[in-house]
Amino acid sequence: MLNFSSSKTVYIVCLIVLFLLVFSLFFNSPKDFPLGTIISIKEGTSLRSISKDLKTKNLIHSRALFEIFAIIFGGEKHIISGDYLFEDKLSVIEIAKRLAKGERHLAPVKVTIPEGFNLSDISKTFISKLPNFNQDNFLAKAKEGYLFPDTYFFLTTDGEQDVLSAMGNNFEKKISILKSQIMSSGKSEKDIIIMASLIEEESKGDTDRKFISGILWKRIAMGMPLQVDAASITYKMKGLPENPISNPGIKAIEAAINPVSSPYLYYLHDKDGNIHYAKTFAEHLLNKQRYLKN
Repeated sequence: MLNFSSSKTVYIVCLIVLFLLVFSLFFNSPKDFPLGTIISIKEGTSLRSISKDLKTKNLIHSRALFEIFAIIFGGEKHIISGDYLFEDKLSVIEIAKRLAKGERHLAPVKVTIPEGFNLSDISKTFISKLPNFNQDNFLAKAKEGYLFPDTYFFLTTDGEQDVLSAMGNNFEKKISILKSQIMSSGKSEKDIIIMASLIEEESKGDTDRKFISGILWKRIAMGMPLQVDAASITYKMKGLPENPISNPGIKAIEAAINPVSSPYLYYLHDKDGNIHYAKTFAEHLLNKQRYLKN
């Protein structure tokens, strides 16, 4: 029969064991915690599904404890969707807090797409930036002319669909501001974007975009082939190409909407990028001899 002192000792030992067990569950990560794991949480995923995924991937000991702390930190409906990187071993409390607060620990990848890049140029840029980017899928789904050139920030786990969504949504946002101007111009949005893509390739700076726009629209009105070097088809046919040849920026789009009228019908850029206009083909030939001759 245990005396009082022995009972007290057993009680203390039990408390210590219980404390260690609780400590292990609360503060220790699983022994085989998979360092470098990225967890993707989709919008609308239930807390129970998230806890099951974390348990399956050996990131937590207890689903129940994770769910309790997730509710404490953010509420069941406040787990923030996205991709999360677990670069170090974390306790169940730390994991619940990060998911509830949206602390992803994924450094964004900065990608700049210059004005005038075509789909091939864009895809080559993203291949080197995003490991999950599928070039074939991108080229099959992308629409030339409707991906807005800009600086973007992506997660390392993003793929071609994320790129298409970001660039496509950005285009719609930018073009929406110009809708009324496009309508007033009497031209369709498609024709404006096609013309803007030509202007983007033909112009060398801000000063000549609208002048070139005026010349090209004038050629169309006269029934004259555009004869734009960036699109060889324009030497064989009259009017605009069937589709854009690249993805124009906002200034080229604005130039296509608001051309500047001039007496000129021809232009060229010299080796330094300076533009020279001509009213007649004879003057244009003379400019070629003056500014392009070796």
